[in-house]
Amino acid sequence: MDSKRSDRRRFLKSAALAGVAAGAEQSASAQSAGTAAAAKPAGAYVHGEPSRFAPDSSPGLAVMKRIDHITYYTPIQDSAGIITPASLHFMQTHSSEIPDLDPKQHRLTIHGMVDRPLSFSMDDLKRLPSVSRIHFLECHGNGSPMRHGDHVKKGGQPIQYVHGMTSCSEWTGVLLSTLLKEAGVKKEASWLVYEGGDPGKYTYTLPLAKAMDDVMVAFAQNGEPVRPEQGHPLRMIVPGWEGPFSVKWIKHIKVVDQPYITWNEAMNHSIPRPDLGGKSRWHHFQMAAKSVITRPSSGHKLPGPGYYEITGLAWSGWGAVRKVEVSTNGGKTWKEAKLQTPVLRMAHTRFNFDWNWDGEEALIQSRCTDDQGETQLSVAELYKNWGYTDANSQKESRAIHFNAIQPWRVAKDGSVSDAMFA
Repeated sequence: MDSKRSDRRRFLKSAALAGVAAGAEQSASAQSAGTAAAAKPAGAYVHGEPSRFAPDSSPGLAVMKRIDHITYYTPIQDSAGIITPASLHFMQTHSSEIPDLDPKQHRLTIHGMVDRPLSFSMDDLKRLPSVSRIHFLECHGNGSPMRHGDHVKKGGQPIQYVHGMTSCSEWTGVLLSTLLKEAGVKKEASWLVYEGGDPGKYTYTLPLAKAMDDVMVAFAQNGEPVRPEQGHPLRMIVPGWEGPFSVKWIKHIKVVDQPYITWNEAMNHSIPRPDLGGKSRWHHFQMAAKSVITRPSSGHKLPGPGYYEITGLAWSGWGAVRKVEVSTNGGKTWKEAKLQTPVLRMAHTRFNFDWNWDGEEALIQSRCTDDQGETQLSVAELYKNWGYTDANSQKESRAIHFNAIQPWRVAKDGSVSDAMFA
């Protein structure tokens, strides 16, 4: 193990020196950023591009497009730390195109049950007190049962397509409470209904109590302007709650005295469940405690027996991660993993676990417990709570807020596959 670590240090040192040399030799006539890396001569480099030897994990290679939907998946199998680069942040939009909005023309209007209807330009917003906070965003369908299993691909999907609809960034903007106080919310008000500037005018509703707590109108992500696919020039960030609340390209906020049951809330985002007597719950809020081992995971192959660092991400919409446990024998025994700092509320937390693989088949998995005492459940336990008697019968169903423990099977040849419903 010591020799392997020494080899790794030598490799990293040589790679770093090579990078410095390449940067020093870069000429002012560098090729454009759009040129394919394979077509560049050795040593050619454009500022801001990743190494040509780095894994090609651009969102364009992990995208699903339909006439009413665009999805980009974050390559969490290659992630490090907790911050997702803006270019790799997952994206879901309920339209077939991404708006191209001029920030000089864009305005955010607040009206309805307020004393003073207001319309803010981007310059107006940037004059106000701002905050920067690290939060995860997660699609409420992330990890859905329909994304698992060999009905899609033998051994299951690579983790990017199963759990890659969550990312974590540093968001900068103005607290929504600041804007609402400027407008003067009437005492009868209790909800907001708000709309994005996309072609479909995506609309959602939000309880006023949450809006006045920690919701942000963000104009920057990871130190740069919010990118077009993330809502440029302005998007809502609703910490800890399912992704649909964080409306992109936000334009209008109406203060009202009751929830408006929008189409996505009532139809597209509501799924009948046995525990509700076949009815659907229209409103879903916090994302539950969840963790997933990102390496090794489905799509990886271990070269042989020996030491490996198991690593992954954990998060909770209710607060902060308190602990993560790892099992390498299918849940028979559990040991506590190490949490990397910082451990923040409603943000991804990186965990690590030392493992010596003996070359035999193994089942590795993690479970998260948050600071509210909520612990991640197995798929059987979760489905029992939801009223299903046979979890395996639901392996191809569509579900939301699915936070079951994710098992990965390591075969004797080192290949790793999805064992959620195996």
